[in-house]
Amino acid sequence: MLAPATGVTLHVPRMPTIPAAELHDPKLNQLLAALPAAELSAWLPALELVELPLGQVLYESGGTLSHVYFPTTAIVSMLYVMENGASAEIAVVGNEGIVGIALFMGGESTPSRAVVQSAGHGFRLSARIIQSDFNRAPVLQLLLRYTQALITQMTQTAVCNRHHSLDQQLCRWLLLSLDRLDGDELVMTQELIANMLGVRREGVTESASNLQRSGLIRYARGRITVLDRPGLEKRTCECYAVVKKEYDRLLPPCIGI
Repeated sequence: MLAPATGVTLHVPRMPTIPAAELHDPKLNQLLAALPAAELSAWLPALELVELPLGQVLYESGGTLSHVYFPTTAIVSMLYVMENGASAEIAVVGNEGIVGIALFMGGESTPSRAVVQSAGHGFRLSARIIQSDFNRAPVLQLLLRYTQALITQMTQTAVCNRHHSLDQQLCRWLLLSLDRLDGDELVMTQELIANMLGVRREGVTESASNLQRSGLIRYARGRITVLDRPGLEKRTCECYAVVKKEYDRLLPPCIGI
């Protein structure tokens, strides 16, 4: 059974220890790994390893972007924030991509909020460096292809939230998150999932219970373990397949989701 949500204190289990040699390797981010060696070498001295704890806000809607982020072991949610403060997730970015595409799309601010939804680490690069280097062709082409894939994810998320059941949305969200992590476990609370999907926590509790009773997941103490991924893929809507196909089409094979 699902553990009851307290609504007061969120217990976040500690993340597993990551070997230092792996933790400090920028190539854990697949977009960085896909860069030509010369391009990556030019950025290496400026890449800053940062810890990304659960719930950290990397930037707010309308705020100025000082850095772009390349997650390695963390996952970042991009949220659209309404005037009344309500929010809903429009995309997720993990070790396949970059957070802060507005910097090379003609602006220094963004209408979305970026929040860490799965704790871990990543690398950040200053806005000044990426903007000055963007006109160099290899970087330009790769980042634009990734941007197109991310826009597809955003569009499909909006369609999914409008037309598909909460059970299907939760399956899609779980699959997209798993694609950006090693392993089959997520550290996540019901409240945070509800914020990502823009629904009430009670709805997430019911849907997660349904998936658990079906033997697809196990949820306990803030950890979601996927027990039957093929079952999740059968249960979700077509939105997950559309997004994955576009990432596979646009990006190098090493950026696999």
